[in-house]
Amino acid sequence: MTVSRGDLATLTTTGRDPLGVLSRQNSTRLEWLIPLRMTRMAQSPFTFYRGTAAIMAADHSRDPHSGIPVVSSGDAHLSNFGFYATPQRTQAFDLNDFDESAWAPWEWDLKRLVTSVIIGGRDTDRPEKVVQAAADHAVRAYVSTLTASDGYSPLERYYSHFNQEMARRHLGKASRRVLEEAAEDARKRTSARAARRLTEDIGDGRRRFIEEPPVMTHVENEVELNVDASYRQYLLSASVDIRMLLSHYTMEDIGRRVVGVGSVGTRCYLVLMRDEDGGVLILQVKQAIRSALEEYGGFPQPSALTEVTDVSGEGARVVGLQRILQAYSDPFLGHLQSSGRSFYVRQYHDMKGSVEIEELNDDAFNGYAIACAAVLARAHAQSSNARRVVDFIGGGKRIRRAIVDWSNAYAELSLEDYRAFLVSGMVEEGPRGA
Repeated sequence: MTVSRGDLATLTTTGRDPLGVLSRQNSTRLEWLIPLRMTRMAQSPFTFYRGTAAIMAADHSRDPHSGIPVVSSGDAHLSNFGFYATPQRTQAFDLNDFDESAWAPWEWDLKRLVTSVIIGGRDTDRPEKVVQAAADHAVRAYVSTLTASDGYSPLERYYSHFNQEMARRHLGKASRRVLEEAAEDARKRTSARAARRLTEDIGDGRRRFIEEPPVMTHVENEVELNVDASYRQYLLSASVDIRMLLSHYTMEDIGRRVVGVGSVGTRCYLVLMRDEDGGVLILQVKQAIRSALEEYGGFPQPSALTEVTDVSGEGARVVGLQRILQAYSDPFLGHLQSSGRSFYVRQYHDMKGSVEIEELNDDAFNGYAIACAAVLARAHAQSSNARRVVDFIGGGKRIRRAIVDWSNAYAELSLEDYRAFLVSGMVEEGPRGA
């Protein structure tokens, strides 16, 4: 499709069925968790937006697009960026959710991020002038970072990451302080801390996950019957050093843990591992389903990716694309298939944390939007089409106007969807723990 920069402002509102998309998603999820998903989405326009990646992908499919695909997050809203530990035990700030990752036009990710800036800014009662400035500055940061990366070699782009130098370049003092405080909080989030909070001592030095329905429950026997085979499959997908490391651990307990907003209703498990000295490690095993960018956005995927998915499942897609998009990735990443479902594996609470946008003052909110956009550009710069994106963007002025105009219109459309959702009857009184 050949389009101009200005065409990217076009938002098609005909042929939509947003609540039908949610119903279609719910039909494939654990029925007893659907009320919890609906309750979490109903909390605010921003939490609703967090759960609507599929709706937005379907809307993208009707709009003109650049036709320049890159490896995309698929759900690059403000709450899907955060901190985590690198293998070197330093902290990185990066994208942290890849369930919807796939190849897609570059602007789909950017539009999702900028729309989240607008919805999130309004949801936290910021002046409209602040919201619009943050949206504009986010697009500027994306353009400037991607353009600058075009001067680097592929190897230099690969090794780049969001560090203190980038913080000084893009952020003010208040914004840097917010990120530093969030990073400090994230450093406290470890497997040992999670074990203290989520498990109980059952004697002989052993621990067990504490039941807290519906958020934490133990798994059924039929799931446990597949554990040994699934674990062997995961080990084969992990690197050899991780296989050696995990040989020091035995599996103690498995629990089902409800996480996020959009993911509620998919299967997610925590696995408690213990070494011979009583040290703990918690792994998260999360179901991977078809990317919304492909299923609802209808964007065709390259054969190299579909061949991997056909053989190894959607978990292999999530793991592979996460490794491309992140500067550093969890060394425990791996994937498996069990009972006809795909999963990916990662470490749980390894210095992971996010920035709560409601706690940011206006200057810091603006800076945070800039930081997220710079990180997104770094991720897109890894794709071989990055130079084509830079050429398409040109000077950046028309792109800024088109992306911000589209995102403002979509923020209003999402608010209409949210209001329709609240009166639709889809929202029931959520289960305890919602």
